[in-house]
Amino acid sequence: MSVKLGVAPIAWSNDDMPELGGETTLEQCLSEASQAGFIGIESGGKFPKKSSELIPKLNQFNLNLCSGWYGANLRKNSVEEEKKLIQQQLTLFKDCNAPCIVFAEVSGSIQGDPYRKLSSRPQMDENEWKIFCQKISELGKYLEDQEMPLAYHHHMGTVIETQNDTERLMENTHESVNLTLDTGHMLFAQGDSQKILENYKDRILHVHCKDIRKHVLEKSLKEDLSFREAFLDGAFTVPGDGCIDYKPLFDVLKKNNYSGWLVVEAEQDPKKANPLEYAIKGYKYLVETLKQSNIKIEKNNYL
Repeated sequence: MSVKLGVAPIAWSNDDMPELGGETTLEQCLSEASQAGFIGIESGGKFPKKSSELIPKLNQFNLNLCSGWYGANLRKNSVEEEKKLIQQQLTLFKDCNAPCIVFAEVSGSIQGDPYRKLSSRPQMDENEWKIFCQKISELGKYLEDQEMPLAYHHHMGTVIETQNDTERLMENTHESVNLTLDTGHMLFAQGDSQKILENYKDRILHVHCKDIRKHVLEKSLKEDLSFREAFLDGAFTVPGDGCIDYKPLFDVLKKNNYSGWLVVEAEQDPKKANPLEYAIKGYKYLVETLKQSNIKIEKNNYL
C-alpha cells in the first residue's frame, strides 16, 4: 500500500474570514504547497471554477486536486435541489480527477459565528436524523453513480460533530456515504480517531491530518468559546506541532490497507503561523511517522 500527501489552502487564506490571508495570491499558495513537498492540494475560494483554467494552474506547480469542501443544506433542501447545487463542483472535480467531494452539512452551523458558543451547536431529533440519513444516502448513491464519491466530514459546530454523531451517520446510511476522518475535529469533539479508523475501515475515503494544541483545546472547552475564537486562539496546527500521536493512527491505516490521501489541514492566522514554514513542518512529520509505520508515499502523478 501507499498514500499520497496533500495540503489544504486554508493555511494560506481562509474563505470564511477574508482578513486572514486575503492578500495571499493563489500562485503563492500553490507554489509553497509544492515547495513544501506535497503533490496534492484541496480546492479553495481563490481556485478557478473551470477545469480549463484550473488544470493548467495545477500543472504549473506539479499538483493534483485532492478534493475540496462542499457545504450542504440537505436538512432544508430536497435531494434534487442539492444535486443541482453540487453540479458545478461535481463537474470540476471529475474533470480534475479528484478522488472525492469532502461533504458537510452546514445548515444551522455555528462555525462562522463569533458569538455562538461551542455548546450551542445544532442537533437533530429522532425524526430529523431519520430524514437526514435517508436524504444523504440518496445523494451518496447519486454521487457514487457519477463516479465522484461523497466523503462526509464531521465538523465542530455542525449537526455531525462528535464520535457518536459520526458513528450514527455511518450506521444509518448507505455504504455510498463515505467518511473524511479529521483527526483534529474528532479530538476537539473529545472523540477517538483510532476507534473510527478501526470500526469503519471500509468507509474511510479521505483523511485530514489536523493537530490540536492541548492547552488551547482545554481553554476552549472550559470557557465554552465560539469555534472562531478557538481557532483564532490557535487550537489547530499541523501534525507534529500539537498533542496527537499519529503513529497509532497510521498503524491502523496500514492494517486497513488505506491507499488514499492524507491532507494536512490546519486553519491558523497566517500572520502568526507562516504557511510555508508550517506546511514544511507538517510534511516532514508525516514523512517521518509514515516511515515508522512502514507506509510508502506515492510520488507525483499530476494531471
